[in-house]
Amino acid sequence: MSIDPRHIAPLLNDNLVTLDAVAQAELVRKKEISSVELVDAAIARVNALASRDFSLAREKAKNLEGKGLLAGVPTLIKDLLAYPGLPVERGSRLFKGHMSGPISPYASALDHAGLIALGKSTTSELGLLGTTESLATGPTKNPWDLSRSCGGSSGGAVAAVASGMLPVAHASDGGGSIRGPSSFCGLFGFKPSRGRTLAGDVPENLPTAGLISDHCVSRSVRDSAAWLAITERSDGEAPLPPVGMVLEPGPTARKLRIGMYRQNVFGRDPEPVVLAALAHTCRICTEMGHEIVEMEGPRYDSTAPQDAFFLLTGAVLATTFDYLQQVMGDSFTPEMAEPYTLELIRRARQASAAQIAEAQAALQRGKNPADNAMQKVDVLLCPTVPYPAFPLHRYQPTDPVDKLIAFTEHVAGYTVTASIAGWPAMSVPLYWSDDDLPVGSHFAAPWGQDQRLFELAYQLEEAAAWSQRWPDLLGVK
Repeated sequence: MSIDPRHIAPLLNDNLVTLDAVAQAELVRKKEISSVELVDAAIARVNALASRDFSLAREKAKNLEGKGLLAGVPTLIKDLLAYPGLPVERGSRLFKGHMSGPISPYASALDHAGLIALGKSTTSELGLLGTTESLATGPTKNPWDLSRSCGGSSGGAVAAVASGMLPVAHASDGGGSIRGPSSFCGLFGFKPSRGRTLAGDVPENLPTAGLISDHCVSRSVRDSAAWLAITERSDGEAPLPPVGMVLEPGPTARKLRIGMYRQNVFGRDPEPVVLAALAHTCRICTEMGHEIVEMEGPRYDSTAPQDAFFLLTGAVLATTFDYLQQVMGDSFTPEMAEPYTLELIRRARQASAAQIAEAQAALQRGKNPADNAMQKVDVLLCPTVPYPAFPLHRYQPTDPVDKLIAFTEHVAGYTVTASIAGWPAMSVPLYWSDDDLPVGSHFAAPWGQDQRLFELAYQLEEAAAWSQRWPDLLGVK
């Protein structure tokens, strides 16, 4: 598609919104459009930002040096990752105006690749909740239905990409924070294998660090594959050999044995519309020649793994707050944090060292059901989340902590398995409900098999043609 730069309208329905990031980068390379013009068109659409610096973005676009896969493409950085020249407020009033300090190898790779960050996307406070309705920024709305949540904690990222503001945006995932919001907003959401990508901001010695992956949300599979190629480790000490840019497989693509299950790790069923979506996905996979094997998915026989997750999260927060108190002194005002955050910290402070150690062991044991389920299949298939996007204000950080813990357990009851196991996993937008709400399907592969998932994703993208829905949503003729 060739676009005359003179005809770019700074409106939501400009033709650029239908192009993915790889296509936009190709226009820049061919000099059919400049990065500055891409940035200006994106700025005209943006309304889901935690912070922004358009002058910095335009300056970088004018002096574009990167020639990589996504060079010159506008994007957003989730407001949990420090990024050159931008504040890092972590979705919290506590960090309002806090400028980024040291920049991680992950953020540096995005910067050096020539991506143009317009600002930071909204997130729940410290990435803790599965809805993006923080006291700092208010609710971020779902483009498919403005009365509904876009999920969390990568809510601003999915809202920006799903609404056509941007083709691709940085996101992060600790228990499903890429994949869940992608299901709610009809996007492709991929979580890489543990250790696959460069280090982000979370210190590796923290007890929950192994759960967290940085990546992106996108409308096309190839944008996600390009993002991984930019950010994966390639040094001699990397635990996995680099994948590189995964391309669409040909007609001889490998046929897979796919294990399908319906209930989450707590033995709970999803809503009927999600079961319909799962059946639809199974039909697509069967038509492509893959074998569907019905099975029981990973199960937790006790509450120990999930209890451990919340206790360890609170312990990490407590350590962080203690450090900030030492560094900031009287200027540190913890009461500005949300009630949910403060209650997790309070509970963790009441735990003994022995209880913390047992929580770490319980979280590690949570890998066993996952690994057992994966042994006899190539890929696991299940729902991403148990329901479509829910109404805004149903879950807020001022609600009782036990209500929010129960919500987190339910919304992440499928996605948490891959997080604990360290597997690559993805939510794929293959189904829309009768009231036109997207419902994702979740695929996971063994550790290190990121390429297997991308190859399957390309097949699914071609079979389902989900990109055909975007012109209608975005109002493009």
